[in-house]
Parts: sequence; structure tokens; C-alpha cells
Amino acid sequence: MKKKITVILLVVLTLFPELVEAQCAMCRAALESQADTSQAEGINNGIVYLMAIPYILVAGLFFFIYRKLKSRTTAV
Repeated sequence: MKKKITVILLVVLTLFPELVEAQCAMCRAALESQADTSQAEGINNGIVYLMAIPYILVAGLFFFIYRKLKSRTTAV
């Protein structure tokens, strides 16, 4: 049950990056001093996308490896 909830939470956070407001301390300090919130939102979204892309690529790689190994074991 706990594993299922964890998977669902990870999927939700991956699909809705607005829920994950990630910022480094330096970026946050620099952007809080300005009144322009659109720039802060842009920086925020950029950080989230840069963080998510490697995980998506690695997950895709493992999926193809799994599929290849599964097809090899069923063919034998």
C-alpha cells in the first residue's frame, strides 16, 4: 500500500511541475528582491524541467532494457 501511494505521488509531482516549487538559495534571494514575478516563475519552471529530463531519459532507457530482456526470455 505504501509503495502504491509513493508511485502515485511521484507521478503527480512529475506531471504537475507547478506543485514542486524548486529553487536554489541564490536564485531565490536574487529573485525575491525584484518585483517581477514572471521572471521568478520562469526560473522556477526551468529548474524543474532541467531536473526532470534526466530522470525521464533514464526511466526510458530502463524500460527499453526491460522490454528487450523480457522478449529474449519469452523467445527461448
